[in-house]
Amino acid sequence: MPSATINSVRKTKFAFKKQQTLKTAFLKKHSSYYCVKVRKSNLNTLVVNYVTRERRFARLKNNRIEKLFIDQPKQRSSVGNIYLGTVAKVMPGLNAAFVEIGEEQSGFLHRDKLASYLQSNEEKLVKDKQSISSYVHQGEKLLVQIEKDATGTKGPRLSGLVEFSGDSIIYMPNGRYVAVSKKIEDSAVREKWRQFGYRLKEENEGLIFRTSCQEKKETELIEELDKLRMEYRDILKTAEALKKPGIVFEGDSFIAEILEEIKKVKDGEVIVDDLNLKNRLQQSSRLPIHLYTGKKNIFAAQKIEDQIDKALKRIVWLENGAYLIFDEAEALTVIDVNTGKFSGKQDRRDTVLKTNAWAAEEAARHIRLRDIGGMILIDFIDMNEESDRKQILAKMENALKEDERRTNLVGFTPLGILQLTRKKTKAAISESLTERCTVCEGTGRVLSGETIAFRLERELWEHRGQDHEAVLVETTSEVAAVFSGKNGIHKKRIEDSVGLEVIFSLKETCKPFYEIRQFGYAEELKKKQAREN
Repeated sequence: MPSATINSVRKTKFAFKKQQTLKTAFLKKHSSYYCVKVRKSNLNTLVVNYVTRERRFARLKNNRIEKLFIDQPKQRSSVGNIYLGTVAKVMPGLNAAFVEIGEEQSGFLHRDKLASYLQSNEEKLVKDKQSISSYVHQGEKLLVQIEKDATGTKGPRLSGLVEFSGDSIIYMPNGRYVAVSKKIEDSAVREKWRQFGYRLKEENEGLIFRTSCQEKKETELIEELDKLRMEYRDILKTAEALKKPGIVFEGDSFIAEILEEIKKVKDGEVIVDDLNLKNRLQQSSRLPIHLYTGKKNIFAAQKIEDQIDKALKRIVWLENGAYLIFDEAEALTVIDVNTGKFSGKQDRRDTVLKTNAWAAEEAARHIRLRDIGGMILIDFIDMNEESDRKQILAKMENALKEDERRTNLVGFTPLGILQLTRKKTKAAISESLTERCTVCEGTGRVLSGETIAFRLERELWEHRGQDHEAVLVETTSEVAAVFSGKNGIHKKRIEDSVGLEVIFSLKETCKPFYEIRQFGYAEELKKKQAREN
């Protein structure tokens, strides 16, 4: 073969190899692009924003958000935390006690949640007639666990029946009973696990077998129980060392929530923005975990931020032109359904029925998304026919099946308002992300200074690695204080991470805000700040 032809072939092979190398490098460098493309082909996607102090995850189905979990430092859930408490006051009229746990608010503990009540050998009818004073006294020290977070003026709800959760077993040192997940439909199988539990536990212990126990061998469950017993003994040692009420166990509820969510998703993927979290989740996840490395915040890149903003709005528009109005109070939420721009193509009954059907599905979705708890009233458009109300009731019942929290669909009142209740364990999204507005004396809500500070932090992350020395930000003192942290520790960390010195120009307004004014040299921006202040 002539040398010219050989050289030509070599050049062609080299060019092809170089092209493949560049393509591989591009995919590695721009893995965020890869993740976005992967997501479009999956029905379920879990997107986790972990790199900033406000940690969040969202579950998407067909690119539409179905669940949102937000974990702010001040609003962080305490459910599952264990405390050494002291009984501050016994209330026989309520059959409950208030327990000091070392937090701002005392916890509420009902008689039926006391270990001494459950372990009493008296018959239940006898126990039920006795006052709480028979089982606990003022000044007594107790090991208690938070069942429900404090909301508004109400303190946390406590349980004296401490639980330790494993992958397949929930261990209760003072539970005394054995239960099996109702999701195991075969009664014979449930009875088999129940009998195994009674053989396994000691007299005062209690066990709950989760659905996943079916996938484990008995020896594995015994090992898991021994591990949970060890955790309990360690907590008792910690509690003995405390001289006053305080926390003895604090779990990472955010990681636990993610792992629980991963178990529920049969097919899909997880996208995270933190390498350590990716490695941690890979150890126990059967779903593929992708790392997002783009500069844009992961929620913004996945088009989730807009959907969160909609979840905070009072008015929610439906695709057909009708709309819902949400009015949330501390103990009650009212959802009003309106036809809006939708007039229908047939008679009024058909228009009303179609609008109410769409509204039922969207209301159920927003109840989950906003994490609304307590009593909920839905004022559907008036329906004259009982058959129409039954149809909407069935529609609502079907839509609520996707809700993991316990709901109770009561039915329509004589006035045509649908009543339901939903178990509340933590603050709703609106309560977490917003605060009462001082301008309107609490009749409306604005984004809190903490939420605005976290938004600024996320936006600055998108400018990391730029050829600028500093950035001038106009904001309120509240936002600047939250952003900076105690002694400026968070501000220093963010500056080191993004490669920008953050210079604040303070401006007091009626609500928290920020505005990125200018990028440039630090000296010039500081002079500009001095002139403005």
